[in-house]
Amino acid sequence: MKEALILAFDTATPAGSVALVAEARVLVSRYFDVGLQHHQRLFVEVEEALKVAGCGFDQVKAVAVTIGPGSFTGLRLGLGAAKGFCLARELPLVTVSTLEVLAARLPYARHPVCPMLDARKGEVYAALYDTGDGRPLLLEEARAIDPRALLAERAGIPTLFTGDGALAYGELVAACPQALQVPLPAARPEAAVLGWLAQYRLRTGEVADLAAVEPEYLRGPGVSL
Repeated sequence: MKEALILAFDTATPAGSVALVAEARVLVSRYFDVGLQHHQRLFVEVEEALKVAGCGFDQVKAVAVTIGPGSFTGLRLGLGAAKGFCLARELPLVTVSTLEVLAARLPYARHPVCPMLDARKGEVYAALYDTGDGRPLLLEEARAIDPRALLAERAGIPTLFTGDGALAYGELVAACPQALQVPLPAARPEAAVLGWLAQYRLRTGEVADLAAVEPEYLRGPGVSL
């Protein structure tokens, strides 16, 4: 019997990724770090992932994509591609916050997890999660904020900081009392994690309205990446 798969991909940051996720395993997980030129790689990577897994698109039961925040161009491309796949094959679409995907890479953490994406213009996109039960529980809504203000809010409170924003402002994180910075390998979104989170949403019917869903930019496109 052929496995039913979730095709998941992230194009919210310069390091994009594609994965094929089954119920109990990850068949393929691929990164492509090409800056913000995701249009050059996304469809090729999807095709290669299916080829490596020895699967056809007929085994894909749903598509999952990061909905934002992140690069204006990357989010628009990723959501557009996801909608195209779903419309062409009558598949459900699952959308997940980029920040939630980052937080999910740190399950069962003892301290709150604060994913940060570099929003440029002296700001980061950030939220706060509790991952103590394995999956992220949102504690503070996503927002665009000056990293100095964010770190001042968390000063003295044990917090795990992850994402390219935490790396970009690493000196500020290092100087913040009780702040812990996640290393690079765990500090970028991963499509396999996105696919894992999407499984839970599918079970509860949390699917996107293809006609209405839009990227969650948090800021206007004029000041996005």
